[in-house]
Amino acid sequence: MNQLEIKDLHVNIEGKEILNGVSLQIKRGEVHALMGPNGSGKSTLSFSIMGHPSYKVTKGNVLYEGKDLLDKTVDERAREKIFLAFQYPSSVTGVSVSNFIRAAYLAQNPGASFHDFAKILKENMELLHIDQSFMQRYLNDGFSGGEKKKAEILQLAVLKPKLALLDETDSGLDIDSLRVVAEGVNAVKNQNMSILLVTHYQRILNYIRPDVVHVMYKGKIITSGGSELAEKLEKEGYENIIKAYHEG
Repeated sequence: MNQLEIKDLHVNIEGKEILNGVSLQIKRGEVHALMGPNGSGKSTLSFSIMGHPSYKVTKGNVLYEGKDLLDKTVDERAREKIFLAFQYPSSVTGVSVSNFIRAAYLAQNPGASFHDFAKILKENMELLHIDQSFMQRYLNDGFSGGEKKKAEILQLAVLKPKLALLDETDSGLDIDSLRVVAEGVNAVKNQNMSILLVTHYQRILNYIRPDVVHVMYKGKIITSGGSELAEKLEKEGYENIIKAYHEG
């Protein structure tokens, strides 16, 4: 069954069309990597799936578990277990990491007790090697790039989404932080979780192996392939693929 099915999606921001006919299918449990030059629409696709109000869908359909997603609000999509990890996570001064994650967890699991939450949080902190002191800090306030991404992976682990949209999770990370974050994703990934991983670089795909790699250019997916496509892009860049697309 397709976890996510996008058909001929057109999206504009302030009257400017960014996506102009994206079609994509992700089966349950698959990892799809979305690559492409700057400004090609990769992050726009993630934000549109999540329902960001600045991104206006003008045409097309987005089906999630076979049901129309576009008529749902952002919080309704989150409750349907869709998760978006930001390229640049915002700081929330005055709200601890622990309280933030607890609020999100209870929104998805309103009948859960504090004991239930504390047990799940502790298990995942141990899984991701996160110290207790980290949980009392204000969310992303003064965090390094690696710490911000680690906080997001902890959210991912606790909330256990069915669809995870990882928007340039590798952005700004050194090689050690990248490995820690990727290992965290692999640790919490299961057969019921589908992932759309937006990235510019092949290096994170050395750790999180994709089932399918897509190349986006000027708001459309112009080619798809296996993990070898990412390796080819790392060596050759996008020029040959873009040229072939124009000639085809």
